[in-house]
Amino acid sequence: MQNICLLLIDIQNEYFPGGKSELANPLEASLKARQLLDYFRQRQLSLVHIQHISTRPGAATFLEGTPGAEIHTNVLPAGKEIVIQKHYPNSFRDTDLQACLGLLDIQRLVIAGMMTHMCVDATARAAFDLGYACIVASDACATKELAFEGNKVPADNVQGAFLAALAAMYARVVRVAELVKQPELFDLPT
Repeated sequence: MQNICLLLIDIQNEYFPGGKSELANPLEASLKARQLLDYFRQRQLSLVHIQHISTRPGAATFLEGTPGAEIHTNVLPAGKEIVIQKHYPNSFRDTDLQACLGLLDIQRLVIAGMMTHMCVDATARAAFDLGYACIVASDACATKELAFEGNKVPADNVQGAFLAALAAMYARVVRVAELVKQPELFDLPT
């Protein structure tokens, strides 16, 4: 399993109660992400924390140096763990992520984080297009209610639709309990 890496995407304070962009069930998702983080740490497998920092003019969230932009305490980086800052939904865009994964000889990714419908989706699709085999840890991701053409789309529906779309082509979508109990699931085709 040495050529596998855990990507923890944007598990930041803005998405939690008291943040400016609260999601549905962020605490639960972060605790599942923590299980994956512990799993990877215990086995000394590669992992990368992704942190969104907004550079958009007039942005009110994810501003560098603010508490909201900080990585949540449940998944804080430890020691020399890699943290890559990004400014777009796709974690590969204008970052060193691909170069970093290349140096680590990574071919397979396990992806968890926030928001499922935005940064998780964009990153998983980009990773697939770049040739990585991907797993998305479904219950270690969180999203929120959206609106379209005046209709509210409940967070559960948003989560289900985006995970179903990823599962159709871009990633194996699996719950954390399945991953940690069945390590053979990590052996994705490359």
